[in-house]
Amino acid sequence: MILQDTICAISTAPGAGAIAVIRLAGPEAFSIAEKVFRPASKHKIISDQPAQTLLYGTISDGINDIDEVVVAIFRAPHSFTGDDIIEISCHGAVYIQQRMLNLLIDNGARMAKPGEFTQRAFLNGKMDLSQAEAVADLIAARSESARRVALQQMKGGFSNELVNLRSKLLEFTSLIELELDFSEEDVEFADRKQLIDLVNQIDSELKKLISSFSLGNAIKNGIPVAIVGPANAGKSTLLNALLNEDRAIVSDVPGTTRDAIEDVMNINGLTFRFIDTAGIRATHDKVENIGISLTYNKIKQASVVLLMMDVQDNDQNIHLTVSDVKSHMNPNHQKLIVIINKTDLVDPQTLQKRFSEEAFRKSTGADAIIPVSAKHKSNLESLIRHLLQTVDTNAIDNNQVVVSNARHYEALKKAREGIIRTREGLINGISGDFIAQDIREVLHYLGEITGQITTDEVLGNIFKNFCIGK
Repeated sequence: MILQDTICAISTAPGAGAIAVIRLAGPEAFSIAEKVFRPASKHKIISDQPAQTLLYGTISDGINDIDEVVVAIFRAPHSFTGDDIIEISCHGAVYIQQRMLNLLIDNGARMAKPGEFTQRAFLNGKMDLSQAEAVADLIAARSESARRVALQQMKGGFSNELVNLRSKLLEFTSLIELELDFSEEDVEFADRKQLIDLVNQIDSELKKLISSFSLGNAIKNGIPVAIVGPANAGKSTLLNALLNEDRAIVSDVPGTTRDAIEDVMNINGLTFRFIDTAGIRATHDKVENIGISLTYNKIKQASVVLLMMDVQDNDQNIHLTVSDVKSHMNPNHQKLIVIINKTDLVDPQTLQKRFSEEAFRKSTGADAIIPVSAKHKSNLESLIRHLLQTVDTNAIDNNQVVVSNARHYEALKKAREGIIRTREGLINGISGDFIAQDIREVLHYLGEITGQITTDEVLGNIFKNFCIGK
C-alpha cells in the first residue's frame, strides 16, 4: 500500500438512493476536490476552511455541471484514516455517482481497494487491528447483540484487555531476562511464587476470553438451531410457523424434506439460524438416506436441537428417538428441546397428564418439553421463550469483552498454550531462558491480534473482505 496516494470510492451502499457519499482521502484530497468543486460562496476555498466544515456548491467537469453537492472537510490527523479527507454528498443516481468518481480519478485520485480506508486508519495508528476488524463486523451486524459486541470491540474494549495482559507479561519477562544478564552471579530478581500467581491470573483471563468465543461466534453468525425428528412430525410446518412464511414444502407424504433448509429469524436482538432437516427414519431411498446423514451432521453442529415428535407417538418411540438424537450431541455445549407437536389432536387433560413437563423432562434428559400445534401456531411463544433462555447474554448485558473473531480465538488459544508451558517451567524449575522464550511467544500471539506483530499477507486476508469505500 502506498500511503502517499490519494484514494476515492463510493462509501454508501451500491445502487440508486436519495443520497450517495463519495469519499476522497490522502495528501492531495483538498487540491483534487478544488479542481472539480465550485462553492456557492465564491470566496470560500476548501484548503482555507477549518476542519469539520460543510460547504454547499456544484461539482463540474469544467464544461458541464454534474450535481449540486455538500462537501465535508476533515483535516489530518483528526480524521477516520488520519489523512485529509473530503466527503461529497450528492444525489444518489448511479450515473451521477459514477460520473463524479471518474472525475476524481481523472484529476489525480485512484480507486480505493476493499477496506483501504480502514487499513490506512490502522497503518496511521488511528486504531489497532482488532478494532479495524470490528468495523467490518459492525457493518455486517444482523442483530442488536451483534451490533453491541462489534461496537464494544471497535471502541477498544477487547484491545484494552490485551494491553493489560501484555503489560503484565512484559513486566514478567523483563524480570526473567534481567536475571539472565546476571546469570553468572546467581541473582534472582523475581520471586517464583509471585510469578506463578501472576501466570495463574493471566491464564484465568485468557480462559475467560477463549470461553466467550462460543457466545460471540453464535451472535456474530447466528445461533444454529436444528429442527430434527421422525418423518412427518411437522418440522417443516414449524419452520414456516416460526418464520411466518411458506419457506419449506409441507406434505402428508413422509420424506418430503431431503435436504437441509436454512433461514434466520431475529428474536429480541438475537439472530437464530433455523435448519429444517430430513426426517429420521429407515428407508431404502438413496437420496433420502443422504439427507438423513446430513441431519445427524446438523445435530452435531447446532447449539440448540429442537426434536419434533408427534403427540400420537407412543412413549417408547419418543424415548428411543430422544436417545438416538442425544447420542450425536455434546451435553456440555448443546441444548435439547423436545417439542410434542399436533396437540390439537388430543384433549388438553390427556396432554397434561401424559407430558407433565418435570417428570417427562427427567425421563428423557431433555432441557425442556414443549407441547405445540405448529399447524395452528399454538404455544410457539413458549418455544421462543425457551430458545432465548438457551443463550446466556449476561456478558453482553454487563459490557464484558466477548470474542467473536475466529482469528482472535486461535491466537488466544496459542497464547494460553505458551502460558501453560510457562507455569510448568516455573513449577519445575526450568532455566530462565526457556521461560523467557515461552513468554515471548505469548506476547507474539497477543501482538498478532492487535497488529503490533503482523505481515502483509495477514493484512491482505483481513481487508480483502471489507466493502469498497470503507
